[in-house]
Amino acid sequence: MKILITGSAGFIGSALTIRLLEKGELVVGIDNHNDYYDSNLKEARVARHIDQPNYSHIRTDLKDKENISKIFKDNHFDCVINLAAQAGVRYSIENPLAYVDSNLVGFANILEGCRYNKVKHLVYASSSSVYGLNTKQPFSNHESTEHPVSLYAATKKANEMMAHSYSHLYSLPTTGLRFFTVYGPYDRPDMALQKFCRAIIKDEPIKIFNHGQHQRDFTYIDDIIEGIIKVIYKPAISSLNWNGNNPDPGSSSAPYKIYNIGNSKPVNLMSYIEALENSLGKKAKKEFLPIQPGDVHQTHADISDLIKDFNYKPHTNIKEGIDNFVKWFKDYYRY
Repeated sequence: MKILITGSAGFIGSALTIRLLEKGELVVGIDNHNDYYDSNLKEARVARHIDQPNYSHIRTDLKDKENISKIFKDNHFDCVINLAAQAGVRYSIENPLAYVDSNLVGFANILEGCRYNKVKHLVYASSSSVYGLNTKQPFSNHESTEHPVSLYAATKKANEMMAHSYSHLYSLPTTGLRFFTVYGPYDRPDMALQKFCRAIIKDEPIKIFNHGQHQRDFTYIDDIIEGIIKVIYKPAISSLNWNGNNPDPGSSSAPYKIYNIGNSKPVNLMSYIEALENSLGKKAKKEFLPIQPGDVHQTHADISDLIKDFNYKPHTNIKEGIDNFVKWFKDYYRY
């Protein structure tokens, strides 16, 4: 297949690109290489696959409607995987319009490209943050998600609704994946794991929000990638049992599906930090702080649909995942 991956210089996008190239697919990557965080890391990710014969890389922005339209027309993609987004819950409070440009305008341009060029399947990144004020655990893709607590989450919820409208109007198969706290080698410097690791090595205090009471469904990058790979080859189909009198948010009479993709084994933040301390062989200096605006207390993914439909089996435990991360971190940053 010929596959477009947006956000191909990103943490998940680059890792997915490598796996698809290993499978012999033709991959076109798009990324704007913005300066939200150190662009050198983005360059290092792309360097792992830039020279592969089945890969081509385009530096452009999703909000550039004319260029995105041309890329679609020139390439005739079979499948599109939209991973490009302005990331970060807390940054969305500081710079909301960046999220509108990338996550809404950019996604609309992707939908239009799929619509006019007969793309067979659009897979796109949503987020566990859409669950917002929901407290029932584990989070189910069959539950309503009407109360996001950050603009980032609201844009991801909007992406799901935008995708549904195109599935309904144009019979475009769309599959949304709600990622749950992805971590591992080459992850973002603004994420907790890199911040904690760097601070511990430098004997600086780490900031622990919500006084350490957070629980997160930490999911290792390799497990996420294997899940995406499974989904790519099985486009969403209409649900024969869908009923508008009792609408299921996770499916539709249109070719539209929503899945949670996570480890389904939430870990207390303090246990996560302890695993990092053990891997580094060094204790952290801890600064306990209140919960931050936009944060949710706990995430726990109900992945039963992904297991049933795709035989999805995450297998990387926290110790193994963090050990792999620390090995990469020390090598990449030369500690």
